[in-house]
Amino acid sequence: MNLSPQMVQLALFGLVALSIGAFLYALLYARLSGGTRSKKRVELVAATAANPRDRRPSEEGRRRRSVEETLKEIEEQQKAKARKGSKPPLILRMRQAGLGWSTRTFVLICIVSILLCIPAVRFLTGLPLLPSIGFGFGLGIVLPYGYVNFLRKRRFKMFTEEFPNALDVIVRGVKAGLPLVDCLKVIASEASPPVSTEIREVVEDQTLGMPLDEAIAKLPERIPLPEANFFSIVISIQARSGGSLAEALSNLSKVLRDRKKMSAKIKAMSAEAKSSAGIIGALPVIVATLVYLTSPEYISLLFTTTIGQIVLVICGLWMLMGILVMRKMINFDF
Repeated sequence: MNLSPQMVQLALFGLVALSIGAFLYALLYARLSGGTRSKKRVELVAATAANPRDRRPSEEGRRRRSVEETLKEIEEQQKAKARKGSKPPLILRMRQAGLGWSTRTFVLICIVSILLCIPAVRFLTGLPLLPSIGFGFGLGIVLPYGYVNFLRKRRFKMFTEEFPNALDVIVRGVKAGLPLVDCLKVIASEASPPVSTEIREVVEDQTLGMPLDEAIAKLPERIPLPEANFFSIVISIQARSGGSLAEALSNLSKVLRDRKKMSAKIKAMSAEAKSSAGIIGALPVIVATLVYLTSPEYISLLFTTTIGQIVLVICGLWMLMGILVMRKMINFDF
């Protein structure tokens, strides 16, 4: 089929015009469709405002911001307490141990302990009077402090074991329709100490006019444990932001029980390492004792000569460093 020159020129002109039009449309597509997009967006916003169900995200956003502000405030308060000092004073440590001693009573107990330890050290070791006084003085002060720390740790352990059960009682009471204060009164009267003792103080503070969230916020000061701190945070958030208290406390109870399971699992997994560390740390002492019993003249050079005494001091320091390193390696914090 033969086309005339005029038809060829018209076809070329049409192709060029179509190409230019397509190119311009591709460049101006965003501007041409902008009005349609804006119109659709305005219609969508209008429909969202007209539908009350779509207002829930904004309410959830406000509640989320309220929770974040509460958490920031609690974090700042905890940092301020940490800056004041991580070690509580003696009177607070005795209170945490469940002892009703005053500072004067503790000093008198230390004096009696020193007077008993000095003759005991001299009788057991056969040292002269001056070294016996030094060792007895140090031992007489360490023993009361160790006793307070022992009772304190034991009380904290009892609180950790009993506290999830107390939370379950609160959850069941709140689900049944009881106020939180009544649930706390039930725990204060029926739970095992030290949980009942600490919750009773919370109830007494609330009875004297203190807001409940502030009364519970004082609980971590008396019981510096993560469990008490979590409970205080949950109550503070619920008091300021609202929400389901039963669900929050139920989740907290589950978290505390999972922490307890994790602690038991860590102890089981680290038992072999702890036993190995104990054997390694006790082995030099056992070997030295056996050598002294079998060949006392062989090992007596370490105690009678200056070089032997220097070697003993250096070995003791190295053993102490090794024991501290092993202790750091086998103690897990979570």
